[in-house]
Order: sequence, then structure tokens, then C-alpha cells
Amino acid sequence: MADFLTYKELPLVRKGNEIYYGDMSEAQVVKFEVLSTTKTDGGEIPQKVKVILMKSDTELPEKDRIMKETTKDSFFDALDVGFVWLERANKK
Repeated sequence: MADFLTYKELPLVRKGNEIYYGDMSEAQVVKFEVLSTTKTDGGEIPQKVKVILMKSDTELPEKDRIMKETTKDSFFDALDVGFVWLERANKK
């Protein structure tokens, strides 16, 4: 298995402007869509980020997989919301 960057022991996987958080063997994962970035001396930082709690079943159409969504003004706020949503959803 490949080594992934993790947050609170769950993998974070980036694909372009999308970042997936969680374990695909669980019922739900979180998808972050980076809507805008801010340039810094060290590169770019995600600024406006859409947070989407979704079912991990890739057989379903994406619109049927979405459970909740919101938009946050920083990646750190988005990550906090995503973590809480995912923790609650996968406990059920």
C-alpha cells in the first residue's frame, strides 16, 4: 500500500484541485474542492474550499453520493469541518 499524507490517522489524497480525505473502505469520505488559492513565498495555499461529505460507493452517480456540503474560507476550517462530519458519519 502506498504511503499517503495523513490527518488524524486518515489518508489525504490529492488529485488536481480535489483532495479526498478518509478511508474508501468506510461508508463515507470527504472531498475538498479547492475553489481559489492565495500565492505565498512558498507557493499557493488553498483559500476558498468546498467541503463535501459523500458515500464512498463509486458505483453510485456522484450526485447520489453527496450527503452534505458547505464552503469555507480556509483549508484549515474546511479540514476541521470535514473531520467532524466524517467521524460522525462513520460512527453510525
